[in-house]
Amino acid sequence: MPFTHADVLAAAQRSLAAAGEHDRDGWIGLFTGDGRVEDPVGSAPHRGHTAIGRFYDTFIAPRSISFRSEGDLVVGSVVIRDVELVIQMSSSLTMNVPTYIRYDLRDERGELKVAALSAYWELPAMVGQFARAGLGAVPAGLSLGRTMFANQGLGGSLGFLGGFRGPGSGGKALFGRLLDDVCRGDEVGMRRLLSDTPLTVGDNDPLTSSDLVKHLAGGSWSKLVGAGHSVAARVDRDGQRSVLIGEIAAGGGADRAQITRMRLFGQIG
Repeated sequence: MPFTHADVLAAAQRSLAAAGEHDRDGWIGLFTGDGRVEDPVGSAPHRGHTAIGRFYDTFIAPRSISFRSEGDLVVGSVVIRDVELVIQMSSSLTMNVPTYIRYDLRDERGELKVAALSAYWELPAMVGQFARAGLGAVPAGLSLGRTMFANQGLGGSLGFLGGFRGPGSGGKALFGRLLDDVCRGDEVGMRRLLSDTPLTVGDNDPLTSSDLVKHLAGGSWSKLVGAGHSVAARVDRDGQRSVLIGEIAAGGGADRAQITRMRLFGQIG
């Protein structure tokens, strides 16, 4: 029996619920045997249940995690969750992390499982929150470092630091200019920035630049997040939300960065 829109959404929503309840076995069991976690996008992925378990023990088990949902989008077997994570690092330090989480779902023996979890959030911004917390953040930072090294080893710890890679200020500025053009209906300006960049709804369904403008013109964009070589933002128009994710080939500034791919997650038409 084919899975419904509600089935796909429910399968993705179980992830944050299990993490918040500290249900280790339940959370790991949501993934396929070859499942992958990339959190944040740009860091080294964790593949398979054993590695995903080490990720859980490092980043989820020692702390309290809740979230504020700002919308969920389903395109085929992909769910994009627009959330703000609230992570209590210690009794004196709580982090608020604007995040988009992409879940790729797959049928495994008749049950929907998470084949890939990709979390778009900015590691440098989170470190900035640590720094602004002053001395009160030091114990939490040291504890995280010890736990990471114990569970991930040197290689895994260095892999996590890959999350510092991002599209740069130039890449984010370029994506912001594109969003400005799209929201004000400037198709010529948008095409100038995109050139021959592939546009799709989700991963596979082709989308013309004209249809993109028609769908989003008159909207407003917000919550621009850069992670790895990607930039994500949401666009609200007439009570409907879309999330755009662009891939960026970064240069030294907005005039040298290039958008190499763009995907829209939302309902067209």
